[in-house]
Amino acid sequence: MDEMEEELKCPVCGSFYREPLILPCSHNLCQACARNILVQTPEAESPQSRRASGVSDYDYLDLDKMSLYSEADSGYGSYGGFASAPTTPCQKSPNGVRVFPPAAPPPPHLPPAALAPVPRNACLTCPQCHRSLILDERGLRGFPKNRVLEGVIDRYQQSKAAALRCQLCEKAPKEATVMCEQCDVFYCEPCRLRCHPPRGPLAKHRLVPPAQGRVSRRLSPRKISTCTDHELENHSMYCVQCKMPVCYQCLEEGKHSSHEVKALGAMWKLHKSQLSQALNGLSDRAKEAKEFLVQLRNMVQQIQENSVEFEACLVAQCDALIDALNRRKAQLLSRVNKEHEHKLKVVRDQISHCTVKLRQTTGLMEYCLEVIKENDPSGFLQISDALIRRVHLTEDQWGKGTLTPRMTTDFDLNLDSAPLLQSIHQLDFVQMKASSPVPAPPILQLEECCTHNNSATLSWKQPPLSTVQVEGYILELDDGNGGQFREVYVGKETMCTVDGLHFNSTYSARVKAFNKTGVSQYSKTLVLQTSEDTESEEQTLPFPVPLERFQLRRMSPFSSTLNLQPSFSGRSYFELRSSSHPLSLHSSLQSLNSAGCNFETQSAPYSQLVDIKKLVAVAWFSFDPGSAHSDILFSNDNLTVTCNSYDDRVVLGKTGFSKGLHYWELSIDRYDNHPDPAFGVARVDVLKDVMLGKDDKAWAMTEGGITKGATVGVLLDLTRRTLTFSINEDQQGPVAFENMEGLFFPAVSLNRNVQVTLHTGLPVPEFYTSRASMQ
Repeated sequence: MDEMEEELKCPVCGSFYREPLILPCSHNLCQACARNILVQTPEAESPQSRRASGVSDYDYLDLDKMSLYSEADSGYGSYGGFASAPTTPCQKSPNGVRVFPPAAPPPPHLPPAALAPVPRNACLTCPQCHRSLILDERGLRGFPKNRVLEGVIDRYQQSKAAALRCQLCEKAPKEATVMCEQCDVFYCEPCRLRCHPPRGPLAKHRLVPPAQGRVSRRLSPRKISTCTDHELENHSMYCVQCKMPVCYQCLEEGKHSSHEVKALGAMWKLHKSQLSQALNGLSDRAKEAKEFLVQLRNMVQQIQENSVEFEACLVAQCDALIDALNRRKAQLLSRVNKEHEHKLKVVRDQISHCTVKLRQTTGLMEYCLEVIKENDPSGFLQISDALIRRVHLTEDQWGKGTLTPRMTTDFDLNLDSAPLLQSIHQLDFVQMKASSPVPAPPILQLEECCTHNNSATLSWKQPPLSTVQVEGYILELDDGNGGQFREVYVGKETMCTVDGLHFNSTYSARVKAFNKTGVSQYSKTLVLQTSEDTESEEQTLPFPVPLERFQLRRMSPFSSTLNLQPSFSGRSYFELRSSSHPLSLHSSLQSLNSAGCNFETQSAPYSQLVDIKKLVAVAWFSFDPGSAHSDILFSNDNLTVTCNSYDDRVVLGKTGFSKGLHYWELSIDRYDNHPDPAFGVARVDVLKDVMLGKDDKAWAMTEGGITKGATVGVLLDLTRRTLTFSINEDQQGPVAFENMEGLFFPAVSLNRNVQVTLHTGLPVPEFYTSRASMQ
């Protein structure tokens, strides 16, 4: 209750309210304080004279407030223009509210009743909202007393009072032990035994503990508030228009006679209910404020911890710069030392070479001088020519540049430190205040994710409550063997199909969002299983097949990884196990991509169930309208194609193959005027407007016994790296192509005279199976 104390103190005197009055502005003042801050207005401005002159109270109050607070900045206020109202300096109350100083206190010997009456035409200014109020002939008696506030103050003061003392102890009252409800007196134990014996008439009195007695005193009835206009009448009704309690006399002869009134008790309960409802909202705000204060206090602690951490980081960064500078200093000194050693070596080598040569030259000179001293002409002439040549040759060896130093004494190294010094001076903190937060991790939409043969389609979205702007997404897949992730898509779309994956391989996929601020965390990891593509015995598949028969790969109940695995060739079923409460999400069973086979799931029981391990593990696919030439015409769910041009046009299948054994057939539905269609495989970037096989990106069969109704078989064995053709299940010669490596798409080239239909999901023909068994 300590926080409530400021609500119980007068804004003028700063003490608890004593006989509080309710002003028309809903604020409160002590009756004595209200008397002290009254200001008398001129007689000419009395309410009667204003009504006679047609000036409203509202205009006067506005003018009064303007004149009163026109000098508020200087600390003084006055009623300008009124000779009877001298200017008085303002001061601040203990609550910080600017008020006018009280009048001179009355002599202490005078009783309160002897206080001077309120002067006529007095004006009162609320010290809290600064609203000016003109008093009528009743003066301060026209303001109702706040009995509720008095009761609250009384309870508050009693709750703050010290321990209850005995009221009958003459010296040093002892702590009370009981209270008599009939006597209304607190007793200590000795005084109770002496003054309130448990016998005689006092035996019927009820003694209660002091705390309970204090409560009973609080609950004692207070004086009922009376009407301000009729002091002898109690409030009995509530005026809805004036929003104040009134008495019966006010309704009969007062100004409330024509107003709407309601029962006082009903309005009391209604306003209590409204106040309680308003307090509920305020309580929520107060709770939020407390949590906010806790957050701010935690921020203070976090700021201190971050400051220490940041200082340590700054010291580490500066130390790193110093270490880098020292390392660079060592490197530069090493270069200087190397230059020093090189210069010394060159000079020393030149000194050694010059010394040896000078010794040889000196020796030759001494020898020549001794020869000149000889007097034998014939002997001299025998060696003179050779000596002359040697002298000239030696002189030539001392020619230009020989006596020039090969190295200078200066070090031609100039350390350019200006850019580094400038960078050091410009070294400063970068404001890391982000304009917007990083996006939230995307959510994978499992109901739209699936695998089909060796293709995978993934779909994702932003969290529903996320308002952060996203500029794009990054989709990553691993290599199918648990290797590192690599980016396969970057863009704004929220759905992506990845083609050309390996059959019978497990891939992990994840996605993240990004904007200008940064990149989000990764989404949950999605594990995808592409269709199997192994040679196996063909089995009959009764449809529909119940979903319960297909066992799904399940993750740990606490794992955050999603698992997506096809339950049979070409279709995907998956289950989410990201929490202790399992949530199953199944893709709907789609119809097979073959003519005349459309099945739907049912919930009826089945008499025959198929083992998933014995299903034919082959690829189902159709022609791809997206990559085909514009002249190609599609029908029968993209399984039948023809052309509207006389020129050959190329169309590819939707599925590419990079490993395994694959077989498909094409039936000739129309074959007019001896056209020349081609059947085989091609790269994805094959030319679409020339016959298949005309470039180096296609491998095809273009001639043979092709007629209307014939069936062309294409067998691609990437295990043996061969391509074989058949017509009506008869192999056409030996292996057509060998050394087939890479990614290949089924391909056909045709013109308007040909129409073919694609058949997929077929077993390997017997001629190839028997040949493989013999090998």
